Amino acid sequence: PQDQTLVEYLARHGFSAHFSRSYLLAMTSAIWSADFEDAQDFPVEFFIRFFRNHGLLSIKDRPQWRVVEGGSREYLAPLTQRFSDSIHTRMRVDKILRPPGKPVAVHFTNGLQREFDEVVIATHSDEALSMLGDPTELEKSVLGALPYRDNEVILHTDTRLLPKTQRAWSSWNYRLKPGNGRATVTYNMNILQGLNAPETFCVTLNDTASINPHRILGRFNYAHPQFTLAGMEAQQRWGDINGRNGTWFCGAYWQNGFHEDGLSSGLRVAESLCAAAQMAA
Repeated sequence: PQDQTLVEYLARHGFSAHFSRSYLLAMTSAIWSADFEDAQDFPVEFFIRFFRNHGLLSIKDRPQWRVVEGGSREYLAPLTQRFSDSIHTRMRVDKILRPPGKPVAVHFTNGLQREFDEVVIATHSDEALSMLGDPTELEKSVLGALPYRDNEVILHTDTRLLPKTQRAWSSWNYRLKPGNGRATVTYNMNILQGLNAPETFCVTLNDTASINPHRILGRFNYAHPQFTLAGMEAQQRWGDINGRNGTWFCGAYWQNGFHEDGLSSGLRVAESLCAAAQMAA
């Protein structure tokens, strides 16, 4: 079912409105932090591939999902151990310029400038595009087709955001509201991270008004990639913009938007850089 959106596929094959809204669109909205209108525009091929690979189309024999104890920060230290002294934080990039026949120039907001033979931009697609002081039309077309959406994220202890029946509490819990707004999702961090704590710690996206303000522990803002038919086409054009003008792009937006996809994208760039260096040697 190429070139079809999720809502087109559901309508064409006669799926009920209740099943579409209460399960498929709700799951899509929760997993990718999208509102219902965006979820309806998801490419059905992308949706089916992801749900099949993750066992979400069956009731029995689903694969066991696992997490890293302590969260993502726990794997950053061992991954960067060999070059941690070369990492420079608090160095915000102002712009990246790539003059023909010259090294890539990275300008920082503190006034410093560094030159490199090759630059890997490992950020969100919209951030990567905004860093380029001289983006090509091709870079604008590809990166611009892979947008991100901001989400308000609240850490709290208000268990009213979880299902009323405690036996139904899961790692991920979503709530449906009237209309076509986002399906709000609440993560039960005690289950998700195996926390042994007297209180239940929750993380809720895009439903701040429903949370008891006295139970809020922290407020954050994270951006998640949004996927469309145009975005799927852009993902196939990775080779059109990578390795050109001494510039490479990697991030989870090239695949499904998850941590594993960010890692896979980084390895793809690293392998391509090594292959290019061997050819030049």
